[in-house]
Amino acid sequence: MAINESAPLPAASEDWHRLSFTGSGKEYFGIWIVNILLTIITVGIYSAWAKVRRNRYFYGNTVLLGRGFEYHAKGMQILIGRIIVFGYLIIYNVLLTIVPLVGIALAALILVLLPWLVMRGLRFSARVTSYRNVRFNFVGGVGGAFLAFLVGPVLAVLTLGILTPLASRWTYRYIGNNMRYGTKAFTTDPGLGAIYKTWFLSALIILLGLLIIGFVVFINMSIVFAVIDNPQGIPPELQVPMIVMGVIGYLVVLLSFGIAALVYHAGLRNVAWSSTVFDGKHSLKSDLSRFGYVWVTLTNVLVTLLTLGLMRPWAAVRMARYVNTHTAVRFSGDVGEVFAIVQKDGSAVGAEFMDFEGFDFGF
Repeated sequence: MAINESAPLPAASEDWHRLSFTGSGKEYFGIWIVNILLTIITVGIYSAWAKVRRNRYFYGNTVLLGRGFEYHAKGMQILIGRIIVFGYLIIYNVLLTIVPLVGIALAALILVLLPWLVMRGLRFSARVTSYRNVRFNFVGGVGGAFLAFLVGPVLAVLTLGILTPLASRWTYRYIGNNMRYGTKAFTTDPGLGAIYKTWFLSALIILLGLLIIGFVVFINMSIVFAVIDNPQGIPPELQVPMIVMGVIGYLVVLLSFGIAALVYHAGLRNVAWSSTVFDGKHSLKSDLSRFGYVWVTLTNVLVTLLTLGLMRPWAAVRMARYVNTHTAVRFSGDVGEVFAIVQKDGSAVGAEFMDFEGFDFGF
């Protein structure tokens, strides 16, 4: 779908300007199927260029105020980053087999390097993205990445998820406070209490799943006791009921944890984006319906599975359209003047990034 590159900017107002997605599943299917076929033919090498084509389509059809975003990465940059990571993994596995101590040392090394790799990945992704000919940038350091992407997740795991909101807050603050559009900064400070509200709802969903499993086990206690009384093997007449009970338990766990994760993701995005400000005065907003997001995601997965993957392009476009519809920006002052200032200050920054943006390490 064509985008009007000369669309006039609205006058000053306090209105929320929502993003939109102008692509279609039919259009993207053509890109997707060619990407799949060429990736298979080239034994995975073309996947780097496939990512570029995919991102250019989705970025270009993500529209704000009549203009789409742009993705400037080159396939070779992505391929080189993947070759570096793939080469490291080969060396690691070979050495782990031949000289285990060296392999362990390499595993420790990647943990040390991980914050740097994440930081470089975020910087690359920002610098190859532009809007109205002005590049984004990311200026975060290794220390912040270490706290957000190593310390935070470890604390979340060690506390059985209780400190997950704190880890999420560190992550969004690290990304949001170090993002730039031209020379203008974003700032974000999501409230911990608001994040815990959506976490509590997710925790209740998981608890409900565990209670359902407990109830299924309780009403089938005769089967459980029969298995306990026969530790050498399950009686033939109980094998089918045990399999059914196991499948039900597995599906309940999968659904409860999956739905809880989706609810948390949507709620967290709403809190983080809605606490983000651009240039100290322009506000961002996300108002995803948490269970609406769950519905779109689960039905996308179901349709993709039932069609053996052929409806994957439709699902991807559907999700992009849903998320963009629930994302908005409100500008303080005349919108034309806002972008005139950004474009004037950001042109030199964009020129610096045209020659070398680095490599995409896939993090």
